[in-house]
Amino acid sequence: MIKISGNTLEPNSIAGQYKSNSIEIKIIDILSSSSTIYKYDSEDQLKFELSLRKSLIAASRALYRSKFSFKVFRKSKCNTDFWHRTNEGGFLLERGVMASDAINDIYINGSKYATECSTAIVIVYYKAIADVYPKELFNKMFPEIYLMNWQHLDSDLGITNKSKLPDYFPGDCRYFKNPDVDPLTPEWQGENTFDLGNDTYYGHGLGIADSERIIRALNRRRIEDSTTSAYLMDSAVRPNFKYLADRLNS
Repeated sequence: MIKISGNTLEPNSIAGQYKSNSIEIKIIDILSSSSTIYKYDSEDQLKFELSLRKSLIAASRALYRSKFSFKVFRKSKCNTDFWHRTNEGGFLLERGVMASDAINDIYINGSKYATECSTAIVIVYYKAIADVYPKELFNKMFPEIYLMNWQHLDSDLGITNKSKLPDYFPGDCRYFKNPDVDPLTPEWQGENTFDLGNDTYYGHGLGIADSERIIRALNRRRIEDSTTSAYLMDSAVRPNFKYLADRLNS
């Protein structure tokens, strides 16, 4: 159920603004048919979430097409015109470079970049927001980006990881865990992915695939004779959609 300022929203009142079978319609269907009440302060907040989720999916697909390759942190690489590679293997925004230009360069010159899947997830978040925000607002909010892992995400994204949620949506970040990973390849202990809808996921290093194929790929990287399969965790990572919407509309 969707509530806007305490009032129940009839899904047909907003669904007509989107194409049938679009990702927005799929998300509205999940929200409206759920027994959980999803509360928004305004219709603009709801529309922003729909827009950003769609942008997260588009940014995931575009990164997959960009020739951006997978490397462990110690072998990572970046375009030094925009980023400084740190000793940790992360990418720190160069001084005097606009964050929007640097994020877009990853998509334009993907072959100049390589890193692990957690960094790819972070890149998708920044790209998706850059595509829905005006350039000036994005650069004001994110003047000192450091791309590496979850620990270095800007607090303005409001990223949270919640378990046992009642519903999962396209645009959620989901994690496939590989509990019996081969210790010689610890980078395959799991796969950070974005849910693209219809049981399709993007994971850097594995590409775009359904859940069964991702689990099979991780299972090939287990310790010898393991019978414990990789699996999709009952959790999701999400940004603070309402806060980001309010920053855009303030």
